[in-house]
Amino acid sequence: MKHLCEQITEKRSLRAKERRMDWFDVDDLTWQDWRWQQAKRIRQSDELEKYIVLSADEKQAIAGTSASYRMAITPYYLTLIDPSNPMDPIRRQAVPSLEELHLEDDELVDPLGEEEFSPVPGVTHRYPDRVLLYTTHNCPVYCRHCNRRRKVSMPETMPARDTLSMGVNYIAEHAEVRDVLISGGDPLTFSDNRLEDLIKRLHAIKHLEIIRLATRNPVTLPQRVTPEFVEMLQKYHPIYISTHFNHPAECTQEAAQALRRLADVGCVINNQMVLLKGVNDDPHVVSQMNQWLLRHRCQPYYIFQLDTAEGISHFRTPLASGVNIIKALRGWTSGLAVPHYVVDLPGGGGKVSLQPNYLEDKNASTYLFRNYRGDLFEYKEGS
Repeated sequence: MKHLCEQITEKRSLRAKERRMDWFDVDDLTWQDWRWQQAKRIRQSDELEKYIVLSADEKQAIAGTSASYRMAITPYYLTLIDPSNPMDPIRRQAVPSLEELHLEDDELVDPLGEEEFSPVPGVTHRYPDRVLLYTTHNCPVYCRHCNRRRKVSMPETMPARDTLSMGVNYIAEHAEVRDVLISGGDPLTFSDNRLEDLIKRLHAIKHLEIIRLATRNPVTLPQRVTPEFVEMLQKYHPIYISTHFNHPAECTQEAAQALRRLADVGCVINNQMVLLKGVNDDPHVVSQMNQWLLRHRCQPYYIFQLDTAEGISHFRTPLASGVNIIKALRGWTSGLAVPHYVVDLPGGGGKVSLQPNYLEDKNASTYLFRNYRGDLFEYKEGS
């Protein structure tokens, strides 16, 4: 008997397929072509209105944000939207809202101080042994909660090939760097050949032990994870994939196939969820998604507190929301399904983790703990 979540996934996938048949008159071969999906992204309100009814506020928001952070939605991701639900979690992540135009005093253009910690263009070296390599401005979908919206979606921020070479050379010249995160935008918008050229050069650096790819393609454009692509990755292990599922509505059969292809060739996959008000700030939603991810060999790794980037504060939750989600998961589901809840500190302070406090009292060497069920237990500390 199929797991209840898998039954729900099948129903969602069926409804999405029905919308696809109604909205896009293309054959299956075309639909599965990731380049077609990328080329046919919906970018304007008049295009989007062919498929869903937009509110006056949404139309105004699409126009108002176009100069600073554009809209783009793949046909695949669009079909995941329930047009009858104005608060649909996919719609909230993909369609601009007027709230993005209301800037708060504590919002920052560069919330994590990436440019301050950039020794050469495109490289952020904030931690002792690892760096981030910015490769492209492009993504299949421009998520409305993006913390790098100062340059993502803007073609002028696209690093030239010689800029990427400067980044590779920097890593090669710094023996303390053992881990690189290839990010963007989304590096999977590169062709297989161009991405392989970059990975191959990094893989040749002897002191570099780990190559990570930060990509939301398994969520927004799973067609990109082709057999040819994963066969290429297999040559350069260890390859770690950091992906970004935020809601069970994104857990489709197509997404499952993308994860399966990556796992089958030996990639280590983890998920980094961003906590979003009105989208996933609910323990049941997170539990359902994390259990699905584990069944598809993707480790729930982080829940990120939303960064203080400009125009996204309407998504920000109280810190207590994240702590309560961890509390609701711990003990009630596998520890594998309980991620770290972290705040990436403004200005480049790095990640700090938060968790529920299970310590009730301490008397000399005796500690009193309350477990996940609320029961009290004594623990005596060794000498």
